[in-house]
Amino acid sequence: MTATPVLITTTGPDKPGVSSVLFAALTRHGVEVLDVEQVVIRGRLVLGVLVAVEEDPEALQEAVEQAMATVSMHVDIRVGDEIGDDPFAQGRRNSTHVAVLLGRPVTARAFTAVSSRLAELGANIDTIRSVADYPVTGLELHISAGEHRQGADNELRAALADVSTEAGVDIAVETEGLLRRAKRLIVFDVDSTLITGEVIEMLAAHAGVEEEVAKVTEAAMRGELNFTESLEHRVALLEGLPESVLDDVADEMTLTPGARTTIRTLKRLGFRCGAVSGGFTRIIRKLADDLGLDFVAANELEIADGRLTGRVVGDVVDRPGKAVALRKFADSYGISLEQCVAVGDGANDIDMLSAAGMGVAFNAKPALREIADTTLSHPYLDAVLFMLGVTRAEVEAADAADGLELLRP
Repeated sequence: MTATPVLITTTGPDKPGVSSVLFAALTRHGVEVLDVEQVVIRGRLVLGVLVAVEEDPEALQEAVEQAMATVSMHVDIRVGDEIGDDPFAQGRRNSTHVAVLLGRPVTARAFTAVSSRLAELGANIDTIRSVADYPVTGLELHISAGEHRQGADNELRAALADVSTEAGVDIAVETEGLLRRAKRLIVFDVDSTLITGEVIEMLAAHAGVEEEVAKVTEAAMRGELNFTESLEHRVALLEGLPESVLDDVADEMTLTPGARTTIRTLKRLGFRCGAVSGGFTRIIRKLADDLGLDFVAANELEIADGRLTGRVVGDVVDRPGKAVALRKFADSYGISLEQCVAVGDGANDIDMLSAAGMGVAFNAKPALREIADTTLSHPYLDAVLFMLGVTRAEVEAADAADGLELLRP
């Protein structure tokens, strides 16, 4: 006897017992369960079940309708040809990509722009889930973009990058699969990434040369100056500062909103977390100890008789030096570069972000945004978590389990 497919979709207020009532009715008719999917949105349940029944599908339909009425749920039932093309063969769609949308807010106009562009590319949105409602709204889209082929990933990223700019949302695109969930090391730039300011400008303020140093820093971040030369020029202006100023500046640093949450959550997940900076080890080491970072690479200021000499000693951690540091730390932990994430904001982060499996431009200069895998334009570092598929609910549940207070405005 040929089995008949039956698609059952039940909707209504989410409450205990709905699934058990439905499946009890299905059990009495000896059906084979082919597929199940459920989602709850703000207390409203949508539960879909595809089954195969060998005899009397009309009796099954009547039994399910009666059962769902007992729990005040609406049910829609489609039998055989009403379902669509070959429900037995189709099964569940295997998504090829994941796109994460972040906005404050994500407007209907922005989502329309994204979905329309995907449709133009022949891509289908298979599933959508919320990953965040604070401090930004985050939506994770699982997408089927046809067969994998050379260049397809870049085409999809480029197309959605254009939409991102036009619609005012951040969009990260990754290939679906195990590698997306296999990230194990993350490295952060420090200035204007882990912290809100620039360390060398804070030192310059103590030396009374803040304006001159700031101009050189900005030019270097835009890629207009060689970083090593600009660093040497700026450090020379600090000659004579007392060594104690380094500790003062370390105490003055302000963390970027979400920095503690991000590091704490990633370490729970088993990530190795560190900082690679064109700043200075003496200052950044205190930051690393405070956040519990696993590794640090930065520049060494020469000190003589308790004062800065105006020189840097040892190898300079510049643009290529940051990529070298990333590779060194990844190798020391036995982690492939494809499993690494790099986050930065300036032109001297280009090589580091290019080397990592996922490069994130955080409120970045144009030169970095052009090469990054994804960009974040909101000043909250925990948005990195959402790009990696971690949800706000998961973060808050883990914090609550550790007795940490939930902080929302």
